Amino acid sequence: MNRNSFLIIVFLLTTYFTYGQKNITLQFNKEGQFKIAQFTDVHWDNKSPNCIKTTEVINSVLQVEKPDLVVLTGDIVTAPPAKDGWRALGKIFEKAKTPWAVVLGNHDAETDLTRQEIFDVIISLPFFVGIKGPKISGVGNYVLPIMGSKQRQSAALLYCLDSHNKPSAHKYGHYDWIHFDQIDWYRKTSEAFSKKNNNQPLPALAFFHIPLLEYNNIVGKGTTVGIKKEGVAASEINSGLFGSFIEKADVMGVFVGHDHNNDYIGIEHDIALAFGRTSGIDAYGVLERGSRIINLFEGKFQFDTWIRTKKGIEFAYYFPSGLSANDEDTMTYMPARSDVKNKTSGLSFTYYEGGRLKKIEDIFTKGKLIKEGVVNNFSFMPAESKDSFALVFKGFIEIPERAVYRFYTYSDDGSKLSIDGKVVVDNDGSHSAQRKEGKIALEPGLHEIELVYFEDYMGEILEVGWSSRFIREEVIPDKVLFTRKN
Repeated sequence: MNRNSFLIIVFLLTTYFTYGQKNITLQFNKEGQFKIAQFTDVHWDNKSPNCIKTTEVINSVLQVEKPDLVVLTGDIVTAPPAKDGWRALGKIFEKAKTPWAVVLGNHDAETDLTRQEIFDVIISLPFFVGIKGPKISGVGNYVLPIMGSKQRQSAALLYCLDSHNKPSAHKYGHYDWIHFDQIDWYRKTSEAFSKKNNNQPLPALAFFHIPLLEYNNIVGKGTTVGIKKEGVAASEINSGLFGSFIEKADVMGVFVGHDHNNDYIGIEHDIALAFGRTSGIDAYGVLERGSRIINLFEGKFQFDTWIRTKKGIEFAYYFPSGLSANDEDTMTYMPARSDVKNKTSGLSFTYYEGGRLKKIEDIFTKGKLIKEGVVNNFSFMPAESKDSFALVFKGFIEIPERAVYRFYTYSDDGSKLSIDGKVVVDNDGSHSAQRKEGKIALEPGLHEIELVYFEDYMGEILEVGWSSRFIREEVIPDKVLFTRKN
């Protein structure tokens, strides 16, 4: 069987088994939105009196949010008799008439049921939309396509993966990792759906229980929001799954559980990494019990997410910008310029040379003005030297809509970006290539923009980008940059 035939079979099988079982269709609504409620670490013990309180937590979320799908991300039923526990949980979603899916955690099969037996039970329960999946490592590796609002054609994908329990030997650490055959299945499945979509990746999310090592990288970032009260209990082995997500360019967010005192979300290499909110009363942890809500937008690599508890909403967050509702509510919006009557595409520049430049102020004390002109964008096009030069770009940026915008510069050496006279990104100093970013709230229309850059010695690099709630991070395009027409 050739590769193309295999991809077609993967596509047909995943689609058939996802929808064929109970004739349940996951579909964007007429507004082009699809809402998911993630419940994690329920730690259901059917003999515990706390089941009543856990049920209240789940029902309170379902009643307010009315999700199109529930995803349970592991450590769900953690005490025998597990069959009774799964059936009791299933009754909650049956009563709410809400489709639900499951990925298993490290504790789920430590009861009186194996991973296979768990799925034997839940596959028959009403409104359950998962499957055991192909014969690869783990149980419950599958994809859930979400149909478009107007056509019965896949518009987004939800990958569900088994992150297992313990590795084959203690020398490999305390937790297992997602294995290569699972990653290979994901890659082939992604390729199959992309091929069906004119070779373009479909927007996708991934759900599993144990976090990836990359979750450590988002701690302390400006795009990270939420609570961190414990470490990241990931596998010590990096399986390369995150690298495959980057290569296939479909997964825009990863959602896990496992660490009960973490609920933060951040962005690493254009992919959101998020913890859910612990949901079960019998689980350890100090956080108010609740759910992470994810609201997808049809045809876009975009979603909004927030934590929902009985008390209300916490940590509303927007992908792809990495901005939060708190930014929108607390920042002062800069008004657009109304005095720019004649404009033309591009930016004006002044070019300087001379002296060893160590910081931006050295440009004007050591440098000599060589020439002036207009360029399409921030670039080295005017430069006549490879070292000891500087550029000052001035003009206007056209802001499409009222929002908080995140700007960044990636430069070697120093750079400083200002909008309406306010420094937004300070990346000053003689240094190797590094990224700095900042945010500003802007009204729609033209805003004054200035970028100062200098190159000290070797390795000249300059990239200037932006993002917002509605713009996935990109280099600022030529079409939004203007200068005054003479």
